[in-house]
Amino acid sequence: MPPSPSAPQASDRFPGPRREDCPWCGSARLRTRLRVSRAVALDECGECAHAFQNPRPADATRPLAEPGHSHRATARALTGLADPESWLDVGTGHGHFPEAAREFFPYTSFDGLDPTARVERALAEGRVEEAHRGLLTTPGVTDRLRARYDVVSMLHHLAHVPDPRAELRAALAVLRPGGHLVVEAAAPDSAYATLLGPHWLPHRHAHLLPLPNLEAELRALDCTVTTTARVHQPQDLATTFPRPLRAPLTAATALDHLLAPLTRRTRFANAYRVVARKPGRLHG
Repeated sequence: MPPSPSAPQASDRFPGPRREDCPWCGSARLRTRLRVSRAVALDECGECAHAFQNPRPADATRPLAEPGHSHRATARALTGLADPESWLDVGTGHGHFPEAAREFFPYTSFDGLDPTARVERALAEGRVEEAHRGLLTTPGVTDRLRARYDVVSMLHHLAHVPDPRAELRAALAVLRPGGHLVVEAAAPDSAYATLLGPHWLPHRHAHLLPLPNLEAELRALDCTVTTTARVHQPQDLATTFPRPLRAPLTAATALDHLLAPLTRRTRFANAYRVVARKPGRLHG
């Protein structure tokens, strides 16, 4: 018997009904931050400010490329980490971050984890030493990698997974005691979010995680937050234009890069970076 017209409908793109509570804190105090499409809203929790696409996109486990992201700049900012032996880059895609980070960490073994076949190409092209397919929350993955790594990086990864909190906890499970977790994510309070509205790239993500929520969760897991910083990826204006519009796109890209040195010091900075240390003492 087909469902009644008033029942929540599943579709190929959005496989389930709308959530009535926040996936981060469970509060039912939801409001619509913006309308993504006729069927989908970006809802925001009135309790913890976590925002999420509702219903969840079917392709939430397929991280999107982040135009304008400087892997080399991120790696340079992490040079204070003391000579890690092993590093897992989660959501690594084609392995461009491990490739860039090797310049600053020449004695570190970099592995990659990704839900797509891109990680296998990264292995074939020598960007990672081991390739693992899936998410950390994929059955069997965490058990196989448990306590193997001195550093785990998650660069713009949590925004695309079905359960960011579970993925974050799994990242700590594959860290050795005393190891470091590095998270970069879009900043929902960026002034670009208000200025560009639905055209702001992170508004197309499955989740937007406020920095205070992430810090509180890490501290609740007995981690020490050693570094928090606002960072900026020069992409906001360029991603408002469809790629066929080459002239406006080129001009917007140039303006993004021109403004970047000033933007990262203002409320327009579009991302944040957190480094946290797992309890315990690292080997050696």
